[in-house]
Amino acid sequence: MPIYEYYCYDCTKRVSVFFRTMSEASDAAAACPTCSGRRLRRLVSRVRMLRSEESRMESMADDASLMSGLESEDPRALAGFMRRMSDEMGEPLDAEMAEVMNRLEAGENPESIEQSMPDLAGDDGGGMMGGMPGMGGFE
Repeated sequence: MPIYEYYCYDCTKRVSVFFRTMSEASDAAAACPTCSGRRLRRLVSRVRMLRSEESRMESMADDASLMSGLESEDPRALAGFMRRMSDEMGEPLDAEMAEVMNRLEAGENPESIEQSMPDLAGDDGGGMMGGMPGMGGFE
């Protein structure tokens, strides 16, 4: 069952069009699922590789620039690391963590964020990064 991506000239959106069979799949048969428009241009779809959790963690550990920022105790680097972890794990950030990321990206110290948001510590008292070994914040 093929799924193709198109750009719709009518609603100016990138859309995915699902066809039930390969024989049904054609640009002439495609219709925009958003506006039902027929003026579509097929796009090259993004490629996504299925990888194990271990493989994703290894590739992050190999990224020297990501780790060097953490070693320099830069709040922006911590935010970048946490966003990348979220993306790699396929776990979207909730509203509270999105606020934390925004504050870190603005350069705010992790400890001051934790003090103003006491619920972040959770039951283990480990803070923002308490669930991640070696990431207890900047001391």
